[in-house]
Amino acid sequence: MRQLLLKRLLQLIAVSWGVGTLTFILMRSLPGDMAYRIAASRYGMDAVDSRAADIVREELGLDQGALSAYWQWFTDLLSWNLGNSLVSGAPVSESLWHMLGHSLLLAGAGMAIALIIAIPLGLASAYWGGWLDRTLLTVSTVMRAVPVFVIGLLAVIVFALEWNLFPVAGFGTPAHLVLPALTLALSLAAISNRVIHTEAKRVFGSSFYEFARMKGLSPWQAFKHHGIRNIAVPVVAFLGIQLITVVEGVVMIESLFSWPGIGHGLAHAIFARDIPLIQGAALMMGVMFVVLNTLVDIACHYLDPRGGRIA
Repeated sequence: MRQLLLKRLLQLIAVSWGVGTLTFILMRSLPGDMAYRIAASRYGMDAVDSRAADIVREELGLDQGALSAYWQWFTDLLSWNLGNSLVSGAPVSESLWHMLGHSLLLAGAGMAIALIIAIPLGLASAYWGGWLDRTLLTVSTVMRAVPVFVIGLLAVIVFALEWNLFPVAGFGTPAHLVLPALTLALSLAAISNRVIHTEAKRVFGSSFYEFARMKGLSPWQAFKHHGIRNIAVPVVAFLGIQLITVVEGVVMIESLFSWPGIGHGLAHAIFARDIPLIQGAALMMGVMFVVLNTLVDIACHYLDPRGGRIA
């Protein structure tokens, strides 16, 4: 366990530096006048001119060289200073902490609903097979092939516009969370239920499981004592891989439903060329990915101390 945590700490440092550096290079490579775009975000597109852009460029030090700007960013990162937003002037760290809570709420709700959908469907298709398995395989394949924003648009059309059950976008009440969380959950459950199906079918057909049934254990007793843990380890390990889908889905879903999370803030920051906020948001996502993967590894270790997950 100590070796695992040390490895993840080194990975966290490498990811933080790599993501920040890559984001810095990409932002500097974007075409157009950065100062003009930031001035337009501050004062409005109709009220900005070259003089306003020059004032912003001088105020924010955008006329300094790339190496000087990178060194300034790197030294600030070492002191955990993410700087201030170029548009609003607010500290980036405060904005990110505010957005992080909303993103974690959406991701947690989406994964919880996905497991509620995927676990019974995966176990049922593995146990009974036949037409149920073929139907779920077809539905899962179609759902996984559809982009997550298309699922979100269909959810808006059906549940918000046609049936008027939930608000279209925004936040503030539990009802605002339903559609974005359901959209994320459907995308995640499409593949999670197949992983659960595969592992459950492997366990149900194993010799140790058959021996447990031969000893006289009921189906529920055999599943409780010999099935749950053996199915859970690879499924929990797969959740670590699926975190990539979660990060990707959260960015799109937050923009679609105007959910005030990191993905929504990142989209606005890219449009406004707010480099400190872009770098901070990308860095936060990279850190979240490493931390969540570490939690998955710890969970796998306690489920199966013999091997856990191969990192």
